[in-house]
Amino acid sequence: MTATTSTAPGPPSETASPAQRLRATTAAVRVSFEWLGARKTLRPDQKAQAAEPFGAEGQYLSAAKKLLNTAHPAFKAVSAIKGRIASLWKGTSLPYPDPGIRLIRQDQVETFNEQMIALRQELQEAVSKLNDHYAELRDTARQKLGALYDPADYPPSLLGLFQVQWDFPSVEPPEYLMRLNPRLYEEQRRRMASRFEQAVALAEQAFIEEFGSLIEHLTERLTAGEDGKAKTFRNTAITGLHEFFQRFKSLSVNSNEELDELVETAQKALRGVGPQQLRDHDDLRQKVASQLSTVSATLEGLMVDRPRRRVLRRKTAGAE
Repeated sequence: MTATTSTAPGPPSETASPAQRLRATTAAVRVSFEWLGARKTLRPDQKAQAAEPFGAEGQYLSAAKKLLNTAHPAFKAVSAIKGRIASLWKGTSLPYPDPGIRLIRQDQVETFNEQMIALRQELQEAVSKLNDHYAELRDTARQKLGALYDPADYPPSLLGLFQVQWDFPSVEPPEYLMRLNPRLYEEQRRRMASRFEQAVALAEQAFIEEFGSLIEHLTERLTAGEDGKAKTFRNTAITGLHEFFQRFKSLSVNSNEELDELVETAQKALRGVGPQQLRDHDDLRQKVASQLSTVSATLEGLMVDRPRRRVLRRKTAGAE
């Protein structure tokens, strides 16, 4: 599976704007799931029955029944793969204004596609194992639901009911439109340029929010408590930031110099520093906490939702 890049602009020039660089170096990627629901809303007669012990009316009651035990290890294994797929998609791409679409670097398309194929295979194998326990899960549901159990809620098999699809849709105006209506083509081309400006703003906002949350959490854990004692923290408080640094370096289009500098400052503060070193050395802990506090204070000025306001202004202007 390959990306569609018809009418896409060529390599960005040295003077290209962040939006132009983003448009020239990324492809759109879309991921969707077909997933069997594990809950079902009660029918009106069932809601009336459920409301009766409380002296309530069924129409004023919102209720659903759990069809399958989602805490079963086989079901959790299927759900975990879905989470990994979503994490891969979002972790290797940037937001785009159109719902369900994100932007991935063109040189990462093939790798992403291979990873998705492998995860789809894992999903199919996990669903097959879940299906082996399907009779057991139905029997448990029959016992737990009592009169609310309805055999019609359960398909004969779970195979094929948990699926993932992905594609690389074109977000550029189609070439045929240039031949049929050059004026309309130009309008669509300008619209696409505006969409990529919005995408830059959305990416900047996402980076700022994630970076701010990670820095704030680590700084709080590195700062001594009111009793002067060191607080405990998980390794992920450090490794999560290092993962962010790598993703930022890979995906950022350098749209905000101040943010770039703050990320670099935080990266320098943590370079060569591991979780255990911070636990063992109070001086190092205090030094890193002080440096990250400075980053956090400056970052607060960038977390005023400035990118989102830019997006909303452009949307409003376009609507007019």
